[in-house]
Amino acid sequence: MEHPRSRELFERACRRMPGGVSSPVRAFRAVGGTPIFIERGEGPYLFSVDGRRYIDYVHSWGALILGHAHPAVVEAVCRAASRGTSFGLATDLETELAELIASAIPSVEMVRFVNSGTEAVMSALRLARAATGRRLVVKFEGCYHGHSDGMLVRAGSGAALYAGGSAPAAPGVSPGAAAETLLARYNHLEDVERLFEQFGRDIAAVIVEPVAANMGLVLPRPGFLQGLRELTRRYGSLLIFDEVITGFRVGWSGAQGRLGVTPDLTCLGKIIGGGLPVGAYGGPRALMELVAPSGPVYQAGTLAGNPVAMAAGLATLRELARPQVYDRLEQAASLLARGLERAARDSGLAVSVTQMGAMLGVFFRESAPQDFQEASSADSAAYGRWFHAMLAEGVHLAPAMLEAVFLGV
Repeated sequence: MEHPRSRELFERACRRMPGGVSSPVRAFRAVGGTPIFIERGEGPYLFSVDGRRYIDYVHSWGALILGHAHPAVVEAVCRAASRGTSFGLATDLETELAELIASAIPSVEMVRFVNSGTEAVMSALRLARAATGRRLVVKFEGCYHGHSDGMLVRAGSGAALYAGGSAPAAPGVSPGAAAETLLARYNHLEDVERLFEQFGRDIAAVIVEPVAANMGLVLPRPGFLQGLRELTRRYGSLLIFDEVITGFRVGWSGAQGRLGVTPDLTCLGKIIGGGLPVGAYGGPRALMELVAPSGPVYQAGTLAGNPVAMAAGLATLRELARPQVYDRLEQAASLLARGLERAARDSGLAVSVTQMGAMLGVFFRESAPQDFQEASSADSAAYGRWFHAMLAEGVHLAPAMLEAVFLGV
């Protein structure tokens, strides 16, 4: 399908921005073709500059669980912006959102707001190292925790399309940062046990996406997260859940509430900002009071706790707190998953579909993957053909195989 206006805008963008985009996956490198440029969104729909309407199953990579331009969020943003877009000083909106998050997420007593998921992870890792006096961090192949140096080692999501996704460390990552990151396979507890046997006294933390949503959608095996919790407690390390995607998406209490495993620190983003730039990390008071100005662990941000983002996040969470919202999301996601499986079966295609809460993973392979290697072995060419066929039919999916499908209310 031709997108002449999008092509024109993309060629113009390429002259001033690397690859013509502000984030790599938007460039359509994984699926080919010209990326579409968006004019506006409304509810479950996107409208492109070429006059086409798409059902959106990306929803700003999971941030817009209420859909585009939800009236309650728009009203809250406009009201907040009319009073000023940034003060660099405290507002009551920060406290209200922190209280709401703490009431929902089991492990969180105190919250520090930042401006992105990357910043939340970077700050949580610094806090973990300070709290334990150790330097090493265990992460899992295919889990994406933002683009800070140590976390780009064997990262998933869009990073897997470029050199850093499959290399020991991405170009530009300092060898020192990479050396402090230990790798294990997601869903393989025995890998983590071996790392602790060898390096246990130096491991500050294990960081994990409790539900791996950056290699498609890979669900945790029974006992995997519980095993991580037991190991970290035994060795005096911290367990960090990166719930930037799963927080408020797989349920009101995130993956930790749904799966019954309580981490030491939690990283959040996306939904808590209602579509505006935001991140947060939180945990028990004893840990969080190590953060400046209460304690010696320094972290700051001019735009952290931005009043417009806080207002958008509050409006979003208040809508999600309404009765039966998550039941409806779960039912819709399950219906879509079963429909995709049936359509693939009827077409004679080898496709597996995973689902939890309001997100899915679609893999062109016989069985659902258990780790990054299996997820990466799915047929990426088949995914690319499916992506463009769906786009031609007015359905917008993630332009990369190792991304999840996100539904909105």
